[in-house]
Amino acid sequence: MSNTDLIDRIKQHLPEFSKSQRLIAEYILEHYDKAAFMTASKLGKKINVSESTVVRFANAIGFEGYPELQKSLQDLVKMKLTTIQRLELAEDYTENNNIVQFVLKSDLENIKATLDTLDIDVFNKVVDSLFNARRIYIIGLRSSMALAEFLGFYLNLILDNVRVVSYGVSDIFEQLLRVGENDVVIGIGFPRYSRRTIDALRYAKEKKAKVIAITDSNLSPLTESADCVLLAKSNIASFVDSLVAPLSLINALIVSVGLREKNIITTYFDHLEKIWDKYGVYSDKTEGAKDE
Repeated sequence: MSNTDLIDRIKQHLPEFSKSQRLIAEYILEHYDKAAFMTASKLGKKINVSESTVVRFANAIGFEGYPELQKSLQDLVKMKLTTIQRLELAEDYTENNNIVQFVLKSDLENIKATLDTLDIDVFNKVVDSLFNARRIYIIGLRSSMALAEFLGFYLNLILDNVRVVSYGVSDIFEQLLRVGENDVVIGIGFPRYSRRTIDALRYAKEKKAKVIAITDSNLSPLTESADCVLLAKSNIASFVDSLVAPLSLINALIVSVGLREKNIITTYFDHLEKIWDKYGVYSDKTEGAKDE
């Protein structure tokens, strides 16, 4: 069931609902952004019905239980919530002022969910495609730019055909002008998804490049043009995007590529270490220590 179908289905069932179910339906239709992050118990208390009534409501519209309904609602709102709405949700979550525990626990849950749902065959297929590519383009804009730069930085140390596409003197499409059939384009995007990233992946697909999407859900608009999709959970915890699980997945991708080229990059890094040492790229850990 798609997100749009969910709303339509609730509307279609309105005449059939009991009085209590109708209260739940009306609240969800008017406040789906808040209902999506309420437990069945909390939703029931909000509109003065029992938790079991909320669960039966979920069953009545085609879900096995309330968690499935909640997940569908969350997928719907992730693309629509404004920063102000996210901030309001964060205040609701952190009623006991235990913000550190709440945020870190959310990040841990995102990593676990990412690991549980990772398709290792797709992951390995992505690694293979990077070695077969003529050129590798990486695009991630707005909050995802940090992820794109991180991936680009390390892949550039391992491979010699990597380019990070970003805002600058040249337009996004000018930087992708020569993309073609033997190239790979990696698009990184999480709610709220950058329209420019979506358009860039669509353009790359039209040029017959292999498109890889690193995003949070199969419902993400980045998947529309993708040949391969790597999913990393980024459930909303506050007005700040949670990029912990995406970064962990990207880290795994870099390590996988690096280990496959271990013999080559060992020589390369040995050469780099000599250059870094010669030109003082990194601070000596004993620098500034007082003589004894």
